[in-house]
Amino acid sequence: MSYEEITLDAEDRMQKAVDHLKSSLAGIRTGRANPGLVDSLRADVYGSPTPIKQLASVGAPEPTQILIRPYDAGTIKDIEKAIVASGLGFNPQNDGKVIRINIPPLSGDVRKKMVSRIKDLAEEAKISIRNVRRDANKAADTAQKDKTLTEDQRDDAKKEVQDLTKKYETQVTDMAKSREAEVLED
Repeated sequence: MSYEEITLDAEDRMQKAVDHLKSSLAGIRTGRANPGLVDSLRADVYGSPTPIKQLASVGAPEPTQILIRPYDAGTIKDIEKAIVASGLGFNPQNDGKVIRINIPPLSGDVRKKMVSRIKDLAEEAKISIRNVRRDANKAADTAQKDKTLTEDQRDDAKKEVQDLTKKYETQVTDMAKSREAEVLED
């Protein structure tokens, strides 16, 4: 592998870890309604599990309510069933055209659990980033042994990978702190 391939691959994989964290954090409940809460849910429609966001438009018209408007009125019962079965503790209200989900306020204990989950997700992302760093450093060492990189190029690659690691770990920390603040605010 060349110097550029090693660093580009490391940066790409680190970005994927951050993107995964971002999507995981979107599913964590705050005190406000967020369409991301139901994005990961799948409804069993037409014989296969289908993401709700492909079956309906999902919005949050009020801070305490999620509104789901199915594209096909025949799927409304399946979407409602998926929400109830999700274990999120939501009680959807179906009027035949749309599904409304009222988001109850979070208790102190639930908020603490959410913050704990956010910290766990952030740590998983950091571990993924560090694993990418380890793999990139191994690739640089291997490339130097195979004589495709000089020692200086290997050292430069390792330094750049370390800089990328710091950059992406900082992003993870910032995202987690931001989400924790949202969960803890009333």
